[in-house]
Amino acid sequence: MKIEQELENTSSLHKEFKNLLDQDFKDRKLKENEIVQALVTEITKNFIVVDIKAKMEGMIPIEEFKNDDELSKLKVGSKIDVFLERIESFKGEIVISRDKARKMKAWKKMEKAFANQDELTGYITGRVKGGFITTVDGLPCFMPSSQIDVKPLKKFDSLMNIPVKVVATRIDKNRGNVCVSRRQVLEKSKNAEIVEALKNINEGDIIDDALVKATTDWGIFLDIKGVDALLHVSDLSHGRVKKPSDLVSIGQKIKVKIIKIDKKTNRVSASVKALTEDPYEKIEKKYKVGETYEGIVTKIMDYGCFVKIEEGVEGLIHNSELDWTNRNIRPSSVLSVSQKIKFKVVNVDKEAKRISLSYKAILANPWEEIREKIGEEVKIKIKNITEKAIFGEINGTNLVGMLHYKEISYQENIGNLKQFKKDDIINVKIIEIKDEKIKFSKRALDKDPLDWFKDNNKKVGDIITTRIHEVLKTGVKVSIDKDKKLIASIRKIDLAKESVDARPEVFSPGNALDAKIVELSIKDRIFKLSVKAAQIDEEKSLISKFGKGATKSGATLKGIFEKAIGKKKDKDK
Repeated sequence: MKIEQELENTSSLHKEFKNLLDQDFKDRKLKENEIVQALVTEITKNFIVVDIKAKMEGMIPIEEFKNDDELSKLKVGSKIDVFLERIESFKGEIVISRDKARKMKAWKKMEKAFANQDELTGYITGRVKGGFITTVDGLPCFMPSSQIDVKPLKKFDSLMNIPVKVVATRIDKNRGNVCVSRRQVLEKSKNAEIVEALKNINEGDIIDDALVKATTDWGIFLDIKGVDALLHVSDLSHGRVKKPSDLVSIGQKIKVKIIKIDKKTNRVSASVKALTEDPYEKIEKKYKVGETYEGIVTKIMDYGCFVKIEEGVEGLIHNSELDWTNRNIRPSSVLSVSQKIKFKVVNVDKEAKRISLSYKAILANPWEEIREKIGEEVKIKIKNITEKAIFGEINGTNLVGMLHYKEISYQENIGNLKQFKKDDIINVKIIEIKDEKIKFSKRALDKDPLDWFKDNNKKVGDIITTRIHEVLKTGVKVSIDKDKKLIASIRKIDLAKESVDARPEVFSPGNALDAKIVELSIKDRIFKLSVKAAQIDEEKSLISKFGKGATKSGATLKGIFEKAIGKKKDKDK
């Protein structure tokens, strides 16, 4: 009974101890997945033993202390932060981690730094595609290549595994991603320096020792008292500058004027031309429209030539002002760079700083000379033949005019174009010049067949004798003059008064045919003949002569003709 009583007392003590221990744990408020402070109780070859005031001690692998200098400083009695994963595992052990504690602390620090944009210290430990691995408080982060410096680096070995200042630009805790930037730290520092340096310069200041740092096609980069400044190519000179590198070289010190300081962007703009008077201020007094001056051709473009008139002043000769005869001429075929030429001023625009020049104005105007030759015979060289016209250049000039097919001969036959070919030289007459367009005529060199009517005093209403030239299904063609240059068409309906007699097949080439002039306009080159109208007139004449009172006596047209013929026979006897 005594033994049983002792065992019962022992069990009671164990229960009491357990309750007291559980209450102690409860008072300590240990929670899983949180950082707790631990006391190092033992350091072995493979583990660090720590006490977190739990039911038992925890063990951390020694590898979690080898990535930094912490292990060398660690000793029994040291206090460290650990991450409590499990208060009691399935084995009845405490699960804790030094690495996870570091990472959790690093994340909290990173989140706070990201929110405040605080600077952090990191180590660039390796390179990956697109950037670098940067460790910040044991937390691996990604730094894009563009964020390692303010300018692209060819070599970065000097930055590896040394402390560098960075800021977090993006974090994703769920994915465990952090992006950092060293460039932003450098730019911030640089901007602070610039802001301080800008206190020493003002707009309007003249700087005698601006240092040329770099040149481009569009400007020059300067160092002005520690501040970067831009000298744009348009501010180098009042005139046009081909390349800034033609005027300055890297390392050279030049005199400039500060023309603008942008406080928001800390950008400084400088100017050289602002140091001298604008030559365009008095340009209208120096160069008068219509006057002749000299200059040097500086540049040739597709649309014209630039000419230097004086330092800082250039004028433009447009293509249309290069040649009298060709508005679309290639400038390089007329002028060349560095050529000294004379010109006339066409227009001066002070506000736009533009001067328009003319090269052709100093040359003889062929149009003025050619206008005096209207109505004269000239020789032309055929340059081109189209479907309806010939284009030829007047000998001794660059002037080209048109010879329409209707002006080749008075027959106005388009087939006449076939007798000519390119480079043929022919005689023509200039008949018109309008809006710098020339019209030629070849037929104007010949006598006009229509003059026959004037020469023979023929007019509308007269009856003339013609000769059948050609018989057609629709009528006949007749020649009026002996040379057969004046040809007229008589329609079938106009061949006879009676339709039975108006058949073209009853007529033969060479036969005489009397016809009446029913229409005539020499100006419009229109004339019309009618046999029918001539017969009607003849009939009216006979009735008038022999049939007076015939209606009352019952006389017929047949009787009148017979009477007229009879009288003619008696007269012949």
